[in-house]
Amino acid sequence: MSASNIVAPFRPLTVSALTGALPPGVERYVVKAGGCAVLQLDQGDTLEVAPIEGGQTVEIAAFGRNGKGDAGALGLTGRFAPTTLQTNLDADTPDALRVRFGLFRRGLDLGRVKAARLFAPDATAGEMQTITAVRPVTIALGVPLAPMVVWDQNPPGDVLVFIRREMVNLERPATLPEPLAEPRLDLTVNIASAISFEVFEGEYIQIVDVAGRQCSDFLAFQRRALDRGEVLGLDSTTTRSMTGLAYPTPGLHSKFFDRDRTPLVEVIQDTVGRHDTFNLACTSRYYEDMGYFGHASCSENFNQALQSYGVGQYRGWPAINFFYNTNVDAQNVIWFDEPWSRAGDYVLLRALSDLVCGASSCPDDIDPANGWKLSEIQVRVYPKATPFKRALGRRITPESPVQITKESGFHARTSELTRNFQEYRGFWVPSCFAAEGPVAEYWACRERVVAMDLSPLRKLEILGPGSEDFLQTIFPRDVRKMTPGQIVYTAICYPHGGMVDDGTLFRMCQNNFRWIGGDDASLLWLREKAEEFGADVQLRTASDQIHNIAVQGPKSRELLREILWTPDGRPTLDELRPFRFTIGRFGGYDGIPVLVSRTGYTGELGYEVFCHPSDAPAVWDRVMEAGEPHGIAPFGFGALDLVRIEAGLVFGGHDFDSTTDPFEAGISFTVPKSKTEYYIGRDALLRRREHPARTLVGLEVAGAEPPTHGDKVYIGRAEIGIVTSAMRSPLLKKTIALARLDVAHSQIGTAVEIGRLDGRLKRLSAEIVRFPFYDPEKTRVRA
Repeated sequence: MSASNIVAPFRPLTVSALTGALPPGVERYVVKAGGCAVLQLDQGDTLEVAPIEGGQTVEIAAFGRNGKGDAGALGLTGRFAPTTLQTNLDADTPDALRVRFGLFRRGLDLGRVKAARLFAPDATAGEMQTITAVRPVTIALGVPLAPMVVWDQNPPGDVLVFIRREMVNLERPATLPEPLAEPRLDLTVNIASAISFEVFEGEYIQIVDVAGRQCSDFLAFQRRALDRGEVLGLDSTTTRSMTGLAYPTPGLHSKFFDRDRTPLVEVIQDTVGRHDTFNLACTSRYYEDMGYFGHASCSENFNQALQSYGVGQYRGWPAINFFYNTNVDAQNVIWFDEPWSRAGDYVLLRALSDLVCGASSCPDDIDPANGWKLSEIQVRVYPKATPFKRALGRRITPESPVQITKESGFHARTSELTRNFQEYRGFWVPSCFAAEGPVAEYWACRERVVAMDLSPLRKLEILGPGSEDFLQTIFPRDVRKMTPGQIVYTAICYPHGGMVDDGTLFRMCQNNFRWIGGDDASLLWLREKAEEFGADVQLRTASDQIHNIAVQGPKSRELLREILWTPDGRPTLDELRPFRFTIGRFGGYDGIPVLVSRTGYTGELGYEVFCHPSDAPAVWDRVMEAGEPHGIAPFGFGALDLVRIEAGLVFGGHDFDSTTDPFEAGISFTVPKSKTEYYIGRDALLRRREHPARTLVGLEVAGAEPPTHGDKVYIGRAEIGIVTSAMRSPLLKKTIALARLDVAHSQIGTAVEIGRLDGRLKRLSAEIVRFPFYDPEKTRVRA
């Protein structure tokens, strides 16, 4: 058998190749630009490598069983020092930490091998290299990261890797994922069993779903309490009370407590987001009631596993039910279905005391709880000094690779000013800076100037001669009327008229555009439509190469005027009109490259400053230094919600979703009547415009108690709509809200009521008023 190394002809990578389910024997990995991976190939296995968006090289090093270089096993010649791999491994990222340990535990040293390089820098999207291994080999893949200047449109891309196993054994155990670092304990929980183990304060506990869709119950007891003869395990009621959640919800609390209100563990990382924290571990009685007498249960397994610790025998153990997909419906009835977890998903906890723990592989095979097929659970305990960061996992689609919460380029500065962060669209963003709360930041925006990290916004470059034609079919706005340097705010709609997303479209030059949206859904939609239409465009994701802050407030122009230099032929800051952008530098001709747009989300005069993440700390420093004489303040998402509601600006997931059209979202101006060319959703939107059912209105609410998102709006006993956003306005000294109502009751001056509690026992009086509530003519934005 000889190694084969084939460059396949151009074939565009489909969206399903990136996100769809895979047949048995096929594994999919995505290696990020600047990232690396260690993979194992057996004889006859095929490796397929493709730059997802083109323009990306790949470095590959191969190790034989003796740890020496063996590029020949792949039909390659190792000619280069593995500089890309070494650079990527030196990075302070979870990916690099995991791969460093993967090489270390195999005794592999990059210094002993030469690397091969796949693809030219001008590789086309969809170009695929196929390699078949002639003998077992361990490979390390590295993808170089070349920083992109903010006004360029050539971001480094990710690489898609498939492994097609020659020997497909459907009964073969799933591959155990690499440890996150070197574990102190590495324990397997066999199918339908439970184990016990001890951890010390500060250590990390990782519960791994090895094959996917397998639940694991988890118990913890404070070691000192057990020594005193006190059995105080994790308690869901105490935990909910301590964390302020009155009703059970799917997911995890930040911390878990015992009945004495002692914190036992805190959640550090979670790649699933869907768990049961309010039920017992499965019991023998459950199986008996279903007719399965003698069936194993987690509670009975725990009784055996914990017997030596003297915790007693219980017919039902309170537990955290990791990966268990449980929820409570509108009638307060508990239901469950197959887990969301996929192979390799995990939860990482930190012990807040010396603990005795138990973990199970749930034996429930009589319903969907474990996807109808049982598998193992892996438990790993890592030393206290291991540098883990807090993170949540998210997937664009159920089968796509998990993405861990990121820190923006500005995080190094914002984290010095606050510890109050929240997860937003896969990033950690500041909720609040001021000790007195978001209201102080609100006033800084209304009266002076603020700076806010908005890096989670998604950026996509749309390039090529077919870009204008393609985007004209995507957006309701008339893209042909845009000139280079112009920006339009627009919706994207599904064929039925519901919204995919909203965002801003930048025309960078005649044939090139940049889309900045709020959600991955819009990027996925654009890719699907480009594939479907066969559009003559290149789509390149730039979200990791462009981070941005909003500089907003009446003093924003004075601040930026002091630090922004623009070249000849580009607008100066004073020449920049609303919804236009310019390029320039902070600090003169040789300063930091930035793109500045006159856009915002506050209802004030304002700008957004875009830069490369590596330049973000310096950009933040320049803005804060120049803003000090103007009373600048950092600005969090709590205050943003206040100013955007006052300004009548809508937010995805609250004021619109896929069931809402732009008219119902209050942004009818994004669907101009003058555009006659076809675009997706046009026929539905024409029909909805002529026959509207609901509309967004402003409400002025009596009293100081603000309603919340989802509260129902009534006239008498009739429900006529829901509140989408609400606040107590510091400036207007009123309680205001946005609500989506039936058009029959949407006239200004109409009296309505907002239902609290059950919607009947408590009502808040309200009146429909004009919105935006603040500066309705937008004179401040256009100042």
